[in-house]
Amino acid sequence: MIQIENLWKMFGSHTAVRDLTLTVPEGSAYALIGANGAGKTTTIKIILNILAQTRGTVQVMGIDSRKISPREFQSIGYLSENQELPERLTVEEYFNYLRPFYSRWDRQLESSLRLQLKLPDARKICALSHGMRMKMALACALSFHPRLLIMDEPFNGLDPLVRDELMDGLLGQAGDITILISSHELNEIEGIATHIAFVDEGKLLFDEPKDDLSSRFRAVRIVFDRPAPSHVDASEEWIHLRTEGTILEFVHTNYPGADFHESLRAKFIGIRTIDAEPMPLRSIFTALARQKRDMVEAGGGES
Repeated sequence: MIQIENLWKMFGSHTAVRDLTLTVPEGSAYALIGANGAGKTTTIKIILNILAQTRGTVQVMGIDSRKISPREFQSIGYLSENQELPERLTVEEYFNYLRPFYSRWDRQLESSLRLQLKLPDARKICALSHGMRMKMALACALSFHPRLLIMDEPFNGLDPLVRDELMDGLLGQAGDITILISSHELNEIEGIATHIAFVDEGKLLFDEPKDDLSSRFRAVRIVFDRPAPSHVDASEEWIHLRTEGTILEFVHTNYPGADFHESLRAKFIGIRTIDAEPMPLRSIFTALARQKRDMVEAGGGES
């Protein structure tokens, strides 16, 4: 659905996106994660031809992003935390305004979404809360059955109830839609994402199916019969080693499975127990971000 190759974006001397290559498969829910300022929004704006790239190519539904026409936008939904809306209109007036632009607009779906998301028809947009604006933007983006839905930090600044309502509205209509969602609110996207890309300072650190990512990361905790070894000949795949008393802990970034436990017992004497627990997406992101920060602080450069 989206193919990005060797994408760069410069703003003067600042590099916002650097040599980014990734593929968003059709039918996926592709999460672009990273801290604020990582280059996620810039990438999305280039995909939508809001910004022009410095170099590299972006294709959206087989079309060069610089040549996207109203025909392609008939199939692309978009919502952003900073989306500008005509504040003098009411909710009802804004839906009336949008419908003629989309040949596949579904009035029945629109009504269902407006009811589900509790949108106040007669209220002016300028009087809506941030959360209500985001719910309205989602209803607008889904009502014409887009093939591609792009969401830029949709959960930022929302209270938990509004986040749940927004996610329920999205999940209820996702169907065959390809979703590209950028976020640093990782708890919210974990339940929907099928693919994860981690961007840091405009550079792609990894891009893989979420199931593969989840299967290779483990929080390992080893308990010894004696004080844990103070010096460990660790693999590069072990990060954030920590010892305290009889306990050795680390994150394994490429967990090989149950055979790993036997290899640990062969490596260390006096092991009492070994636990290797799956990690939620937020913990994986935090571990990688800490590793990147520690490398920079140690003078190791970028990973």
